[in-house]
Amino acid sequence: MSSTPSPTGPSTDQDQAPHEATQQHEGAPQPEEVERPTHPEAASTNASEGPANIGVVGLAVMGSNLARNLASRESNTVAVFNRSRSKTDELIEAHPEAEFVPAFTYEEFAASLQKPRTAIIMVKAGKPTDAVIDELMRVFEPGDIIIDGGNSLFTDTIRREKAVSEAGYNFVGMGVSGGEEGALNGPSLMPGGPDEAWVTLGPILKSIAAVAEGEPCVTHIGHDGAGHFVKMVHNGIEYADMQLIAEAYDLIRRGTGKSPAEIADIFAEWNKGELESYLIEITAEVLRQTDAATGRPLVDVIVDQAGAKGTGAWTVQTALDLGVPVSGIAEATFARSLSSHREQRDVAGGLPGPSPEDFTVDDADAFIEQVRLALYASKIVAYSQGFDEIRAGAAQYDWNIDLGAVSKIWRGGCIIRAQFLNRIADAYDAEADLPVLLTAPYFVEALGRTQDAWREVVRISSAAGIPSPAFSSSLAYYDGLRAERLPAALIQGQRDFFGAHTYKRIDKDGTFHTLWSGDRSEVEAEDTH
Repeated sequence: MSSTPSPTGPSTDQDQAPHEATQQHEGAPQPEEVERPTHPEAASTNASEGPANIGVVGLAVMGSNLARNLASRESNTVAVFNRSRSKTDELIEAHPEAEFVPAFTYEEFAASLQKPRTAIIMVKAGKPTDAVIDELMRVFEPGDIIIDGGNSLFTDTIRREKAVSEAGYNFVGMGVSGGEEGALNGPSLMPGGPDEAWVTLGPILKSIAAVAEGEPCVTHIGHDGAGHFVKMVHNGIEYADMQLIAEAYDLIRRGTGKSPAEIADIFAEWNKGELESYLIEITAEVLRQTDAATGRPLVDVIVDQAGAKGTGAWTVQTALDLGVPVSGIAEATFARSLSSHREQRDVAGGLPGPSPEDFTVDDADAFIEQVRLALYASKIVAYSQGFDEIRAGAAQYDWNIDLGAVSKIWRGGCIIRAQFLNRIADAYDAEADLPVLLTAPYFVEALGRTQDAWREVVRISSAAGIPSPAFSSSLAYYDGLRAERLPAALIQGQRDFFGAHTYKRIDKDGTFHTLWSGDRSEVEAEDTH
């Protein structure tokens, strides 16, 4: 097994409030080791059971909304605790209908919970999460359940689960998608952790999750860091999806001259068909918005520098460690980085090349349809690459992840919810070990009918000098995947020349090296693979 990946970068993820989560990363100070309680006596003050079956620690926007969601279900009584008492008081006062059980110390919080005590932590990732875990272990008993619902890097979750389980407690790393609205009205939930914890936690999470086609958008993803891993990849796909939509908008606006409001109507129409998704829906809403101060389209007064919270970078860095190509996600992540380097873009504006300002199309309707088809094809590639990474992560970390189940829980509540997730579920239902999602019959047909338009859009954007990195890289990946032979043979020859890295032959078994500095004869070498 390869070494544990250590993606770096800023912390929180795409659909959580900025003040809710920040993430430690490689090179950042690590939390000090704290002696953990390992026997029931450590929680002897909490022998009695309280009225609440679930508790929430951390009552900022995400935590308070999740607590309200939990309390809205008749099956739940919710204990709440926040480090600063004011947030607890505010929540209790604002929502008396929730009948929360407030606690103002960790001891009170533990005493308010039924056994096995079950608590969801909704605080900043990194040191704050470690600190809350330590406090809960101080007042909980072995067998109790601690859930990290923040945006932790999955390798941190693996570390925490090992330490917590060794002390006799159950630890669950859980991805939560859907942002503030999802937390309140029904998120997509991706819990990992031990089977024992899922027995208690499963019914609670099913009561609050989004529902798609009668099914709750939650499943037990797998052990230790599996839940946070899947959430990380979810966010990586989200990066690609958003970049593709932005490129589609840019091409249509430059090529047809249509206003943002007119393009909003196009996206609204697309949302009635195979591109139906949350991101297409909100794109129309954003493009319709007018700035109150200037009267201009809001999109025209927003600075063209896209922010990032780190999960896209984690997805790409982890994919590199796993040896999985996620080029669409990578280019989307890099596109955000490029947008943020305004100082470079300012000085590079005079570089030679075609001017996008001169770009127009003769048949606007035909071009718009070509862009729609290119968007759909590239979107399929992004999801396929994401599921490839989940499969590879499951193999690396010995997680038994049901890819079909993952696609189903993404149908509601989460940011990348889309109609065609049903087609992904169908593909894995038909062939659970499907090696490449793109080869499922539905997607073969879809990619076949989008081919000409996809290639034409990439050609046009290149000729016009309009950057379309996600469209272009998705097509390049697709062609590379289907190629009978790649130029990697030359690369392997180069590697053998300068580093004696050896190569294999197509006509016989074994590993070989050419004596490039000698008589250039070939010798059989030890297989280092």
